[in-house]
Amino acid sequence: MTQAVTESTPTDSRQRQGFGVDVGGSGIKGGIVDLVTGELVGDRYKIETPQPSTPDSVAAVVAEITAYFDWTGPVGVTLPAVVTGGIARSAANIDKSWIDTDAKALFSSALGHSNVTVLNDADAAGVAEDRYGAGKDKSGVVVLLTFGTGIGSALLHNGVLLPNTEFGHLEVDGMEAEHRAASSVKENKGLSYKEWAKEVSKVLQTFEA
Repeated sequence: MTQAVTESTPTDSRQRQGFGVDVGGSGIKGGIVDLVTGELVGDRYKIETPQPSTPDSVAAVVAEITAYFDWTGPVGVTLPAVVTGGIARSAANIDKSWIDTDAKALFSSALGHSNVTVLNDADAAGVAEDRYGAGKDKSGVVVLLTFGTGIGSALLHNGVLLPNTEFGHLEVDGMEAEHRAASSVKENKGLSYKEWAKEVSKVLQTFEA
């Protein structure tokens, strides 16, 4: 009796994949993601964020990145902004013209389909960490912080996201937390890791208070 062997096909693999794009203040990067494991499939592709980083110019770059991978499936886009119902309500480290822009409609138009999800960047990272990383199978509160151009935050309780917490904009000794301790501050001021850690510690103590 011959045993049947089932091989995965490109169609099978694409059904378990999505495409993620992160819009940052200095770069826009994207890649294919295995939605079962949370791992990148192959390399990511990065293009510098256009200046000014208007909605139309950013959408054009997002379309260019997906085209680079010949991707036509579902796309998730993260923004450094408060996002509700697919609409950007703020603009941190991107052009202020993003405020009140219907980002979902914008990217859907640029990509030629509506299978698009738009989230705050740190919220998306928090959901991923809760599903695939250190927060997996954990009950109670999970907090994730991102340190880049700014400081992003995500807060989940029993796997449920409480969106748009924006801890990086909390005041710490008269200054927004991200203006004190983002990784960009370390680079711009030439701080040593010890000096930067002192500022990060001050910020974390405020968050915990």
